[in-house]
Amino acid sequence: MNEPSPGDVLAAARPRVDTEVDPLRSVLLHRPGNELKRLTPRNNDQLLFDSIPWVDRAQEEHDAFADVLRGRGVEVLLLTDVLRHALNDPRAHAAGVHAAVDDRRLGTDLADSLRSHLSGTDPATLAEVLMSGMTFEELPASEGASLVRKMHHEHDFAVDPLPNLLFTRDSSVWIADRVAISSLAMPARRRETALLDIVYAYHPRFHGAVRAYGAHSAPIEGGDVLLLASGVLAVGVGERTTAAGVESLARSAFSDDIAHTVLAVPIVQNRATMHLDTVCTMVGRDAVVMYPLARDSLVAYTLRPDEAGGLLVDGPAPFLTAAAKAMGIDRLRVIDTGLDPVTAEREQWDDGNNTLALAPGVVVGYERNVETNARLEEAGIEVLRIAGSELGSGRGGPRCMSCPIVREPIPDGD
Repeated sequence: MNEPSPGDVLAAARPRVDTEVDPLRSVLLHRPGNELKRLTPRNNDQLLFDSIPWVDRAQEEHDAFADVLRGRGVEVLLLTDVLRHALNDPRAHAAGVHAAVDDRRLGTDLADSLRSHLSGTDPATLAEVLMSGMTFEELPASEGASLVRKMHHEHDFAVDPLPNLLFTRDSSVWIADRVAISSLAMPARRRETALLDIVYAYHPRFHGAVRAYGAHSAPIEGGDVLLLASGVLAVGVGERTTAAGVESLARSAFSDDIAHTVLAVPIVQNRATMHLDTVCTMVGRDAVVMYPLARDSLVAYTLRPDEAGGLLVDGPAPFLTAAAKAMGIDRLRVIDTGLDPVTAEREQWDDGNNTLALAPGVVVGYERNVETNARLEEAGIEVLRIAGSELGSGRGGPRCMSCPIVREPIPDGD
């Protein structure tokens, strides 16, 4: 990506996302980098990957994904580029150094040495450390003894890599004209939010961006947040997002007047259904693609504000019924994943439900989910297929890999 000129930045549309399916105009992606090369059979489980990806092929697949988006008129912002740009600001650089160095982990002397070293690095070098981490072998030479250094293997991480940066949906989500910085539940991902904090605070494209939710609140991840309609959120409660997180987000959204209804949707707490968007995503203004086994079992608790500034909680009720009511429509049209239980389970595991809508009735999906894609097309949905044999090794599809920044609102009645 070429960095935009100051004029381009000023001319760019202000960030705003009201629904999952309004025409996508700008999106934040992260092209896989050296952080994926840190994965080994010894650490991939801890770093939340099911296998060791072939990085060159993952980059090729991601480049093709980005090209599909650009081919449909979408501006693609790459996290590496915007982070480097933001780190040109001395305040952002200092915040980046602070995010990288953990005194409790390194000890005072070693932490001070690394902090001093990183404070003198250029933005590109600091960005690489923030994303790809640093081993004890790569630490700058320092005088004096360090028990921490002596007791760690040279290939242990002094600064952990962030291989899950690929999934930009989870670490932040735009709700109307405000950005919610996620509170990530898994230790391997918690430092991601510091990078997004830096980008949204110091990159000129996001000057004046107002926060909808703080990263230090109860756990909530963007993959669990679906913008069903303007003012209507559905939030999964499961492995990564807690009920307290949903309640906190709802209070914030109601206070900011960016939502009038939040649906809390309990999901099975396991690897296959880690987020709500692994079970269900929007493919049209009144249509979803959904894992068949969840169709009749998903329920929702409906949260609305009361006149005193508190919350009204109703339910549980069937998710599809509660969603349609909150959206003001008769019913949600459901397109099932797969044609039989075995196919449905396989394609759900392969992120068949995890589609990215570019507009109503136009989605990006993994090519390997043959049956799901066929069913979508039979229902009148255009499917733009991408390869994902390596990208999917961290359990995420096109929606997981994209954080919409600007969607163009569709006038009512269109």
